[in-house]
Amino acid sequence: MYAVLKTGGKQYKVAEGDEIKVEKIEANVGDSITLNEVLMVAGEGQPQVGTPFIDGAAVTAEVVDQGKAPKIIVFKKKRRKNYRRKNGHRQPLTKLRITGINK
Repeated sequence: MYAVLKTGGKQYKVAEGDEIKVEKIEANVGDSITLNEVLMVAGEGQPQVGTPFIDGAAVTAEVVDQGKAPKIIVFKKKRRKNYRRKNGHRQPLTKLRITGINK
């Protein structure tokens, strides 16, 4: 069985036991969280598709790690104007282990 869920403005296809990295969620390592924005559940019989979400469906997950993505360099330049700006950005991420899918 698998589900398509939405969190942090992105969609993820997950099954039980998967580990995914999502936008930062305020939770401590080891906490169990519930993600209620489930768009689709499939795998046993007919797939269920929500409009936009499925009522009563939820995905439970355990927080494995709080970390950051690799650094991205943002460099701005205007030629012949001696204008250069260099910035770096590391997006905060949360690593989740999917523990259950409830229809």
